[in-house]
Amino acid sequence: MSPFSISRARLLFSFSLSIVRYQSQSTSIPKKLQRVRDHSFDNLMEVEKKVRRALKLQDLILSHPGGTLPVSLLESLARRHLRFSPQESSSFLLRHPHVFHVFEHPVQRVLHARLTPRALHQLRLESEALSSSLPSAALRLRRFVLLAAPSFRIRLEHIRLARTDLGLPEDFEQSIVLSHPSLFRLLSPSGPDAEPRLKFVEAVLNPDEPFPIAAVELAREREYRERGSDAEDARFAFPIQFPPGFKIGKYYRVAVWKWQRLPYWSPYEDVSGYDLRSLEAQRRMEKRAVATIHEFLSLTVEKRTTLERIANFRQAMGLPKKLKEFLLQHQGIFYISTRGNQGKLHTVFLREGYRKGEILEQNDVYLARKRLRELLLISSKKANFDRMLTSLGRQGDGPQCVPALNRKEFFGDDDAIYGGDEEGSGSDSGVESQFIE
Repeated sequence: MSPFSISRARLLFSFSLSIVRYQSQSTSIPKKLQRVRDHSFDNLMEVEKKVRRALKLQDLILSHPGGTLPVSLLESLARRHLRFSPQESSSFLLRHPHVFHVFEHPVQRVLHARLTPRALHQLRLESEALSSSLPSAALRLRRFVLLAAPSFRIRLEHIRLARTDLGLPEDFEQSIVLSHPSLFRLLSPSGPDAEPRLKFVEAVLNPDEPFPIAAVELAREREYRERGSDAEDARFAFPIQFPPGFKIGKYYRVAVWKWQRLPYWSPYEDVSGYDLRSLEAQRRMEKRAVATIHEFLSLTVEKRTTLERIANFRQAMGLPKKLKEFLLQHQGIFYISTRGNQGKLHTVFLREGYRKGEILEQNDVYLARKRLRELLLISSKKANFDRMLTSLGRQGDGPQCVPALNRKEFFGDDDAIYGGDEEGSGSDSGVESQFIE
């Protein structure tokens, strides 16, 4: 045999060996993948940046007696507590006159700021939506705690940090946890050196009660009913939607195809009794972690949360340490956006929960929060700043100011807020009707 044929045979043998070696990693998706941006989600985060600033300034204004605050004091508090740059809060107030009303105080003769009736109406709608959804919020919180198998307990402080994403009221410890003793148990530390922040919320288990069914499994059941026997391949699959421009190679496509058919344990199942030392068990646990994060995001109001909040529940829910790399490995299921806070904040989206930048399953809490985004997106050119910088109107020779509402009146009678608007639609008949051109 010639040297050329020998080298050719060696080359063919090494090539076939590499194929066999790749096929042995049949259910492993490549870890180092290029991150592809999805502008539909990034654009949402650009709007969310304004929402976060507006909420912070709203809290400062509402915390002041009377619901009004001098602009100079607001500027000082925003720089001290919110790390705003100089003049940032003042310019933000002027850029969004449909949320904040700047006027001249009739006695002190200095500029004051307060919320417009539209912004107050949005706060009222969100408060009513949270109150009316307490039964569903209790069941949602129970499902969330059950994700922390096998202990089925989560720190109260970590739940409080994710309260807004889960659609829980501010007093959820009283209105949900302590009000449902058949569902939850609040574990408090004992002893003189015990920290009150180390409270745990534990799910009360009923031996006859089956564990919940994950959202992805419910989606598969709907697909079974629609497609019948054609959906047999989707028995363990997740809905995948790759971002535009994502390059799907041949071997990556095969790896995803095999990973989709890999069986795994439910995120609500206690796996402490299984032998997890084998390679097959580790791959099932990896897919179970994907299902856990998928269920986490499915329980949120807007099908998204921050990566930092997911990391708070890493040990309780058995998630991997390198969460960002793990989520980037599954870009068809999740999307991580770094927009909105100069790359310091990572927001994780559930892809299947959105279509063209809109949430598919909308609820009352989401619709109430959406009204604030709509107010912030209204162009400031539609407002008359000459009137916005004085009082609520001009009568006689000098400016007059309507008395500011106190905090109780914010969520009181509609007539006290909206000036007798029949439908309580939040129209700014008392303020902005004078400023809209």
